[in-house]
Amino acid sequence: MDVTRCSVPVATRAPAGETNAYLLGRDPAVLVDPAARTDELDRLVGERAVAHVVVTHTHPDHVGAVDAYAAETDATVWARYGRTERFREATGREPDRTFAHGTTIPLEDGRVRVLDATGHAPDHVALEAGRGGPILCGDCAVREGSVVVGAPEGDMRAYVTTLRRLWAMDPPTLSPGHGPEIDAPRETLERLLDHRSQRERRVLEAVENGARTLEEILDEAYEKDLSGVRDLAKATVRAHLEKLAVEGRLEWNGERATPVGQ
Repeated sequence: MDVTRCSVPVATRAPAGETNAYLLGRDPAVLVDPAARTDELDRLVGERAVAHVVVTHTHPDHVGAVDAYAAETDATVWARYGRTERFREATGREPDRTFAHGTTIPLEDGRVRVLDATGHAPDHVALEAGRGGPILCGDCAVREGSVVVGAPEGDMRAYVTTLRRLWAMDPPTLSPGHGPEIDAPRETLERLLDHRSQRERRVLEAVENGARTLEEILDEAYEKDLSGVRDLAKATVRAHLEKLAVEGRLEWNGERATPVGQ
């Protein structure tokens, strides 16, 4: 299946700068994550018969031009089942149809299959382009660095599960929402899982060593300078605390953390 990427400038903090929009297939085609209108994306859309518009999730840096391109192409606009109000609030548009895990969108040169991929956002999905083809993973993974999974929007348990599912699928490539193509998916997914495991261990150790408040745990769990991203790191630590609490590895009441049994 033809997969065309177009980097679109957006105003977003992490990662900053650009979001990848994609076109899958040609006639008809699926437009994925149109973050904003650009001359290049206009040209690519104009070269195809765009029949469907899909987003991996409804964060602002992925949906900015959904309404404009849907109106211009008269495409069918899809949203995740059970999340249509969230979609409407993010895009200003009522979806035409809804999808769930396993939904397929048939094209002339194959089909696009929707995969559950929650964690970074509660409505997040990934898209498999053809059977055994590349997977558009949205903000599940990036080739370098890591993905923000911050509570209350993010769910660390779900995110780790998503990474493991993608690893098990072993796609030939991952096409991320930001940055270059990931041509070594399993290696990248293992790196991201290891990163989360290490951060989780530092959070747990901080609590075991006496840190109780979110600020105290944050200072213990991160060694690097957090200037400009402290709020994102704090939300990530909260997501780790929620995961650890659900798993019974510490106690967390939303304000204070304590080792189990104390």
